[in-house]
Amino acid sequence: MSQLTRGLMTAALFACLGAAHAQPVPPKATPDHNLRSTPQTIVWGYLAADVPPALTIRSGQTVRIDTVSHQGVINMTDPVSFFGRAGIPREQVLQDAIDIYEKSPHPSGSGVHVLTGPIYVEGAEPGDMLEVRIHQLEHRVPYGVNNAGPVTGVLTDVLSGATPKIIKFDLNRKVAQFSPDIEVPLAPFLGTMAVAPSRDMLMVSSRPPARWGGNMDLNKLGPGSTLYLPVFNAGAQFFTGDPHAVQGDGEVNGTAIEASLTATLQFVLHKGAGRPMNWPRAEDANNYYVMGMDLDLDVALQEAVREAMAFLKTRYGLNDADAYSLSSVGVDFRVGEAVDSMLMIYGVIPKRLFKTNPPYWGR
Repeated sequence: MSQLTRGLMTAALFACLGAAHAQPVPPKATPDHNLRSTPQTIVWGYLAADVPPALTIRSGQTVRIDTVSHQGVINMTDPVSFFGRAGIPREQVLQDAIDIYEKSPHPSGSGVHVLTGPIYVEGAEPGDMLEVRIHQLEHRVPYGVNNAGPVTGVLTDVLSGATPKIIKFDLNRKVAQFSPDIEVPLAPFLGTMAVAPSRDMLMVSSRPPARWGGNMDLNKLGPGSTLYLPVFNAGAQFFTGDPHAVQGDGEVNGTAIEASLTATLQFVLHKGAGRPMNWPRAEDANNYYVMGMDLDLDVALQEAVREAMAFLKTRYGLNDADAYSLSSVGVDFRVGEAVDSMLMIYGVIPKRLFKTNPPYWGR
């Protein structure tokens, strides 16, 4: 794809995404549906088109979705034994995790993530855009797991074996008790949110993120934020999982504090707005977020800068020079994750830079 073609497509993207700010569907935090995480409503380690729907909804509806962390079901023993070694009582181990460990297929060569879905959105077609509003995230258990090993993370010479660390939470104070002297504030988000990939991909591992979203590990996607995804298949077929209690940018040892969550999400369909999308994008009350992904972190940064420039040119009328300049002096570019083969850089465009901004549902 030429640079000119890329620029035209990206500019068209942000013009189309202006429809999202019109908010044709009001915010709605009260669920219309509940979707549990059972062996019948999850897939383990992969994304694919035409997985039988776990739930069918209409645009504008809100779903309360249970998710299950893969930590505890991939650790070479059953969840009760795994968590029991750290003093977690049987009654605090999710029955969902036990059932998935015992009954759910885990295809050879797939990733580790347990994903709830797919949710089929009536009327969604290839070329549309799915807006996902994150209304609420609730902890299902008072603990999580950080796990590293010699083949995960950005440093491969530090560890000689797996080092699962089970970390208990004080949910009243909203902190993870890393050690007697260290507490980490909880900031939950869903590491994976995705639509089904294009049909030519057949089945893909849940590990690398891509144009359809997936394992982006973007820690800005907490309550009050929005994710925008292009649609590749009828119904969009939305999956989510890989729930996190807290994670630093980069996720450098390969995992966050992985912890099961219940998410309340609202889905809004925008017809035709996904055709020019190069990558997912996001937003919250204070910032716009653009993304770039590639196997090479330098190329991922270049992609993210192009997305930021296109946004500034289209939304605020800047020329190339000024868009590039503002991207350098006013936009932060951060490593979202550097551990999943396909690496992700995101750009933070503060809304405070601009005298006017469209209204936002989460403010």
